Amino acid sequence: MTKKTAKNKTQYNFNDAWEDLLENKDFVKAFLSDVLEDYIIKQRWYGGKASQLKYIELSEYFRIQQHGEVYYGLILEVNFVEAFYQHYFLPIAFVSDESFAKEDRILPISIKNQEGFIIDAINLEAFRKLVFERIQTAIPNDQTRVQYHKSLQFNDVYKSSRFMGLEQSNTSIVYNETCVLKFFRRIYANKNPDYEMSRFLSEKKQYKNTPAYLGSLSIVDSDKENITIGLMQEMVPNEGDAWDYMLKELHKVFLNLEAKNIDIRKLPETELFERLSIRDVSPRIIDWVGLNLFLKVQKLAERTAEMHIALGSEFEETAFTPTHFNGDYTVWLKNRLLYQFQNRLNTVENNLHKLEGLSLELAQEFLDNKNSIRKRLVNFDWTKLKGERIRVHGDYHLGQILVKDDDFYILDFEGEPESTIRDRKVKQPPLKDVAGLFRSFHYAIYATIFNHKDEYKRNQEELFEAGEVLYTYFIGVFLKTYITKIQAANLNIGYSQERIFLLKYSLLEKAIYELGYELNSRPLWAVIPLKGITNIINH
Repeated sequence: MTKKTAKNKTQYNFNDAWEDLLENKDFVKAFLSDVLEDYIIKQRWYGGKASQLKYIELSEYFRIQQHGEVYYGLILEVNFVEAFYQHYFLPIAFVSDESFAKEDRILPISIKNQEGFIIDAINLEAFRKLVFERIQTAIPNDQTRVQYHKSLQFNDVYKSSRFMGLEQSNTSIVYNETCVLKFFRRIYANKNPDYEMSRFLSEKKQYKNTPAYLGSLSIVDSDKENITIGLMQEMVPNEGDAWDYMLKELHKVFLNLEAKNIDIRKLPETELFERLSIRDVSPRIIDWVGLNLFLKVQKLAERTAEMHIALGSEFEETAFTPTHFNGDYTVWLKNRLLYQFQNRLNTVENNLHKLEGLSLELAQEFLDNKNSIRKRLVNFDWTKLKGERIRVHGDYHLGQILVKDDDFYILDFEGEPESTIRDRKVKQPPLKDVAGLFRSFHYAIYATIFNHKDEYKRNQEELFEAGEVLYTYFIGVFLKTYITKIQAANLNIGYSQERIFLLKYSLLEKAIYELGYELNSRPLWAVIPLKGITNIINH
């Protein structure tokens, strides 16, 4: 290797062919230590921004190739000063065109005296086309190290590809405007839950309200672990996600307080967790909110129930067979939650100075009640629970749901970002997903109030009061539809008291989880999880 400086840039010169470059230890060393650290910390998909990077190692590399065209897939082990590491997937290509990928160059380099650049291969249409064609021509039971798989539904021919847009942790490519290939950037030594769940729901259970599984790309690493690199799914044309939809609808609802001259103190209330058909909803509430939004909540409850019924109806594939509560699950749950709870207590104590008004009042109440909240978390007696645990979505909220023609499509089964891959695959009560969606309803109501406070005539306290009434009706209407459908399919989610216990437990867990995020990134919103916690401990 020779190293020369030209035009103010360091130029690496190697005499190896591109196909052999990763065998060259000098190249790997220069690539990992001189340039990659600076490159990787600037990427949207890099999840280690809160920690201090120590060094990067090349954990694995493999060829992604066809007809003599070669790219490399790298699995990078990023080690942090705080003594932990993360793995990332980066495919690389060599390009010699000066005008290409100016923003995405990783390294200026000369290979056999041909000058060019190493770039992230996903920027190259030729690479995207190659991966598409490898999946399209995949053979069943591929035993090679780099494995491509396709479903029977996938029979498209390559026409075009483009980036899907601004994503955080992955990179998605839209092909032919009909399907999407999601490249997982942060990867784990195991099958990705998004791949497992999507394939199971779509191929084995024919669940229609999730994008159909079309294919995948995975590698078998040196420890013989199967690692998911990419997931190909049908592209569902849509009108946006359910979060944006809900915010638009709720804005109309809050404007109605004025338009219909509604007295908030006289709004009829309902008991939290009481199951309601639309006929049970007071006409005054329907007049305020409109029938349409309650019909949408019912539809969402149906689709959620159908997802859980599909996930809970498996008796062969052990990763998906329903199971009962037991001591191991309880120990796992309590350890996890007590650790998280302690962490959140510290965060609240350290951030009290950022809070005021109702937020400060609720935060104080949270601290005053810390012993009784801890007791609630510890008081999980599995011997009293008769329901079953199944694989669940795990990070279920309005942002993971697409709206299309008055219907809903559920996506993104990767699980909770803070959890380990093993924790994401633990079977949970299906009501955990339901609680996630209820927290999302709660968030949508408060976000609407925060986002439009200057447009509403009422003061914030009154709006919160109206929002809490609406929240209990949403929950009631959802639960009636959901439980009726679940019971008709014989999925055992426990008797009535057990269901309420699990819902409250999961809502508390979720709100405690949210509290850390809000206090660290937007303290004004901490009132939302704090109110959620208060609702449960005072119920």
